[in-house]
Amino acid sequence: MKIKFLLSLAVILILFSCSRDSVSGTDSSQTNYFPLALRNYWKYRVLTNAITQTDSLYVSNDTTINNKVYKKFKTRNTPIGFFSNSMNKNAARIDGDKILLTGSIGFNFGSALPLNLSINDYTIFQESASNNQDLGSVSGSINQTVQNYPLTINYTLKSTNIESLPTYSSNGQVYTDVKKIKTVLNAKITTSLTVAGIPFPVVVTILDQQDVVTSYQYYSKTIGMVYTNTTISYRLNSLPGGATLPLPSSGSQTQEEFLQNYDVSH
Repeated sequence: MKIKFLLSLAVILILFSCSRDSVSGTDSSQTNYFPLALRNYWKYRVLTNAITQTDSLYVSNDTTINNKVYKKFKTRNTPIGFFSNSMNKNAARIDGDKILLTGSIGFNFGSALPLNLSINDYTIFQESASNNQDLGSVSGSINQTVQNYPLTINYTLKSTNIESLPTYSSNGQVYTDVKKIKTVLNAKITTSLTVAGIPFPVVVTILDQQDVVTSYQYYSKTIGMVYTNTTISYRLNSLPGGATLPLPSSGSQTQEEFLQNYDVSH
């Protein structure tokens, strides 16, 4: 079963901001792990459960949010990969050695239950972060009705700097000065049901609290994101009294994104 990330967000997961086009002068404190000049682009080979597709991500334009200049990202076609989904139609800016993302992250438990998680200046990268240092975290609750079932989705999106690597090999290429980032989306879903013998609705857990998305992104200095490995997995509980929801009872997907070519010369 295909699980689709709408990281219109987006997103975990994943992300960046003011580029050298919008910064006057030279500031050595500015991170350059994801060059964000206009028209920069990255093309990825996306491998999802043994199916190969392609994503093309580029910096499309400047946008101003709360008097701050961000870079807006777009994809040539509807994105397939976790990373491109996370960046598509979202805005990012560089704040010192951090990369901040504003927009929304999407995840679907089937077409009947699309989730959109809003984020604002969410830290997805920090060049000076130590190993296993938390970068950003956002929690919230979404109320949604599916076939007269009132659902409450509690979630936490979290990013962590895992480690720094002198070199990293991917897709036949060797990259230097690489940072490994982990993004996790954790969720729990409950609903209220009328159960035989009980005169009032009871709260039932549909999805036990679990990590539904775990993604690792690798960033190479002066290039950007060069490789992503993402696992999407969840399992819903059976409902009492034979009640059913129009949602797949479980899902599992493994995805890799390999940088094929790029242009960050602008």
